[in-house]
Amino acid sequence: MKIDPDSRSAQGLTTFLHFVLLNVLYIVACLPVVTAGAATAALYEVALRYADEERGYLITGFLIALRRNLWRGTAVGLLLGLPAAMAGFAAAFWLATGSAVGTAVGTVAVLLTAYLAAALLCGLALVARYADPLGRIVRNALLLPLGEPLRTFALLLRPVATVSLLYVYPPAVVLVVTIGFSVGAYVDALVLHSVFRRRSGDPTALDPVSPFSGE
Repeated sequence: MKIDPDSRSAQGLTTFLHFVLLNVLYIVACLPVVTAGAATAALYEVALRYADEERGYLITGFLIALRRNLWRGTAVGLLLGLPAAMAGFAAAFWLATGSAVGTAVGTVAVLLTAYLAAALLCGLALVARYADPLGRIVRNALLLPLGEPLRTFALLLRPVATVSLLYVYPPAVVLVVTIGFSVGAYVDALVLHSVFRRRSGDPTALDPVSPFSGE
């Protein structure tokens, strides 16, 4: 039996395997923890390119993007990720008290955590998409959840749904380890393309941004 490498089934299998390998590479790149921001920005970059008429290479593109986005992605991850983690810890602490004051403060902390987490995802997507200075990226990342509440909520909903699924059905970790992050980034890219198209036509909402050369 001969297998035609140009057939749709063969191409589909090849693409699936590339997404699996990309997922594994992303997890490995996140293991030092401090590099998780850069790895996520790199993952978003290849996902954005692939979602745009399926152009670009997933594996080599990720490795190149990881090196290019290393310092900016790491910086954004720390500047927005650490406050989000602190707000999440505060939310868990105050809600655990069970008091009326604790519940009120904890609720505010939960909302702050969600906002900062959404800003973090937006910031890493901006690192992936634009060659802007760090200060502008952080500023725009904090503005995007206000300017695009529904779309940033959609970005935040996916990781929340993933964590909830793992809590309810732990064996689903197999899907997360194999394709969860790479396919999830592709889904996010579809949302992000819509955000970037809308923002580029609204110069009063965000500072003008400069796309990577060649895009």
